[in-house]
Parts: sequence; structure tokens; C-alpha cells
Amino acid sequence: MKVKPANRTNTVEEYYFSQKLAEIDRMRKAGADVINLGIGSPDQPPSPGTIRALIDEAMKPTSHGYQSYKGIALLRQRFAEWYKKYFNVGLDPDKEILLLMGSKEGIMHISMAFVNPGDEVLVPDPGYPTYTSVTNLVGGVVRRYELDENKGWLPDLDTLEKSNLEKVKVMWVNYPHMPTGTKASKELYEKLVDFATRHNLLLVNDNPYNFIQNKDYHSILEVDGAMETALELNSLSKSHNMAGWRIGMVAGHSEYINNILKVKSNMDSGMFLAMQVAAAEALNNPESWYESVNEVYSVRRKIVEEIMDTLGCTCNKDQAGLFVWGRIPSDTAGVEEFIEDILRKTNVFITPGFIFGEKGRRYIRISLCASEERLAEAKDRLTEYKNNL
Repeated sequence: MKVKPANRTNTVEEYYFSQKLAEIDRMRKAGADVINLGIGSPDQPPSPGTIRALIDEAMKPTSHGYQSYKGIALLRQRFAEWYKKYFNVGLDPDKEILLLMGSKEGIMHISMAFVNPGDEVLVPDPGYPTYTSVTNLVGGVVRRYELDENKGWLPDLDTLEKSNLEKVKVMWVNYPHMPTGTKASKELYEKLVDFATRHNLLLVNDNPYNFIQNKDYHSILEVDGAMETALELNSLSKSHNMAGWRIGMVAGHSEYINNILKVKSNMDSGMFLAMQVAAAEALNNPESWYESVNEVYSVRRKIVEEIMDTLGCTCNKDQAGLFVWGRIPSDTAGVEEFIEDILRKTNVFITPGFIFGEKGRRYIRISLCASEERLAEAKDRLTEYKNNL
């Protein structure tokens, strides 16, 4: 190349799933019937009212222009009402909520707004890889804090207290946790807010999984004092079956929101009005709608747990979220070789835990976003695979 890319591109690689989906696509084009149990993209549709609202608004000739960088008042108000109803958190929709094109966008915006080159950022291991890649892109220094199965996949704050935290600016947390499915609790959030307050950190909770296989709803913003030191990301991708719509939000103190808006307003020109109106309708879904979605996941989860048993993996039966996380057998050499052998011999793709960090190297993650029929077919293939070992 005549023009060299920016040095920051050397700090990241193409997203693992981007590469793997391309490989799966090549396999399918070659005639393989690949069952993808890797991606957490809900295959159930949004509520009928959500889709009707999208269509109705899109039919209006006045709905196709630029929109507010903050998002429309209706959707911010509905998010505020949703937070009050399910989390008992009062938010000012005008000052304390900023709409996002998905919460993944928010990870970048928050990092650009608060992390200077050289600032340290606490990132969970295992955890969502984007926390690491975005920190690297903005010039921050990644400091991983380990989550361990023997400690319930919760942050070891006592160990962190003993370390030098002077350069730490931001701490990422994610409960209910991906990939382990560990649920949130108010006690956990109280400890985290206290920790962040005492060490003058910006605590950011990424919270898209509360409504999936879970009814004990929690927000980090329900803790006294949290608004002074914490932000929370949320999204309709997982909870409302709207992953491709790219609709999320960040909530927190108005000063934090204003600084994020400085970044965001220079990077996009707002979301399509019809999608925002439809999202507002989605937030009005009755609790029975969430229950009906979770009934489907519950049936699928039983099959996935049977798949884990078939492969000799162990898993906690009390996980939240779109996945089941399991530990591979002790006599298995390595998780990458394990899942690649499975893909090659059965055409079933399972996510290897190493992509989430070093603490995931003995684990796999299986998505619930496949039909019962495809999960049953995967189970049959994997049973044959085990029998032939």
C-alpha cells in the first residue's frame, strides 16, 4: 500500500465473529449444512405492535429527515418510564438519557469522551471483547481484572484494592454477565459504586441482558450515589428482539451525558424517526410479552444443557442471558482445538471461551438463538461425534 494505516489499527484485529461468519458463509456456499450456535442474535421477532408502529411512521412523508442527536423526546420518555417501572430508577429524559445506535456504539463514545492516552481502564476477564479493542483504539491502557468461577464470576474488589489504581479512569462491568450468565444483585452494585466512588473512577455497567432468562431486575443506577460515579448502557437488541435495529441508550448524570454527546454529535446525524417511534412502542410491551419470549428460550435452554452434557461439559443451571456457558472436560487439550474439531467433523459452530479472555480458555458458549429443531439436530450430530471419539 502507498498509504500506511494509522498506528491505532495495529492495536486491534478484525472481530472474531466477523472472521468466523465469513468462514461459515464459505462452508455453506460449498454445500455444508452449518448450524451456527455462536452468535447471540435473537431469531424471534419484535412484538407485532412494534412492527406496526414502524410501518405506520415510515409511511408518513414527514418522517424521513434528520433527527435530533439526542433522540426524540418520546423515546427518551419511554426509556425513563421503563427504568422507573422495572428498576425503580428515576431519570430525567431531557438531561440524563442519550439515545444510541446500539450500546456497542456507546462503548466507543464513552471511551472517546473520558479516556485519554495512557489512562488505565479496568476490563473484565472473561468479558465482552469490545471493551478491550475500543480502549486500545483510543490509546488507553487495558488492565484486566479476573473473574473466576470459584468466586461466582464476580469482581475481586479486595485484590483490586491492594493494587495501584492511581492511573485508572474507567471500569467496565457487565451484569447480568456475558459470557458467564452471572446475575446482578443490588449488593454487588453497592460494592462497585462504593469502590468507584472511593477511587474516583467512572464505572460503566453494560446492561442488555436483564430481561432474558431473568426476572430479578437490577440497574446500577438504583444504588444511592451511583449517578455521581456511574453510567449504564442498555439496548433493545437482546431484550426486545431488535438486534439489527441498533437502538440503545446510555443513562447517567447530565454532565457525563453532555460530554458523551460532544463525541456522538460529531459522528452521526441521528436515527431514522420511524425506528425511534417503533422502539418507543416496544418499551410499552407488557410483561407477558417478555414471558412469552423467555418460554421459548427455556425450552431451548434444556436442549443446550443436554448438549453440554453430551460434550462432557459442566454448566451452572442458573444463568441469565442468551447463552449457556460451560467448562470443557479436564482431559480436553484446549478449547480452540476442541471447537475447531467439532466444526470440521459435525458442521456445528460453538463459541470458544478464549475470545473473552484468558479466564475463558477452558470454556465454551452456546447460543439460545436457534430453533428447537436446529438445536436437536446439533445435539444428534454432537452425540455421534462423541460416540466416534
